[in-house]
Amino acid sequence: MNWDQVEGKWTELKGKARASWGELTDDDLDQIDGKREQLVGKLQQKYGLAREEADKQADEWAKDLDKET
Repeated sequence: MNWDQVEGKWTELKGKARASWGELTDDDLDQIDGKREQLVGKLQQKYGLAREEADKQADEWAKDLDKET
């Protein structure tokens, strides 16, 4: 799934994001609002990830959404 699709379906996808990254709060998910850069930033902040690893996790998560649908 591309990030435009993720952003458009964010309300539906918040639960899947929470399942993948349990440390993200409802407030975090509301702030992210489907935006890739916001998600990457929160992953770096909450999990202490390097930028490259946070980018990789976000992209893999979005790609895996296609497999689930």
